[in-house]
Amino acid sequence: MAAYMRAVAPDNDEAVSRLKRNLRIARREELTARQAQVLRLYFEEEMTMEAVGHALGISKSTVSRTIARAKQRLKRCLRYAL
Repeated sequence: MAAYMRAVAPDNDEAVSRLKRNLRIARREELTARQAQVLRLYFEEEMTMEAVGHALGISKSTVSRTIARAKQRLKRCLRYAL
């Protein structure tokens, strides 16, 4: 099993690298400015939805909807990336 994992690992590394590259491109090209901003604050800055909403002057439910729509858009873009 360990030999198999070593043999497969380079392929996984390549796939992960390709997926990360495609994710960066999709974030830049497919998301609205607001969606990108909300995702950055929520995932990268690790702010709560409530804190993101307060920082941007929007409600927590708007933050939640924005994240959900952005994730949908990214999934759609990345569906065939692997």
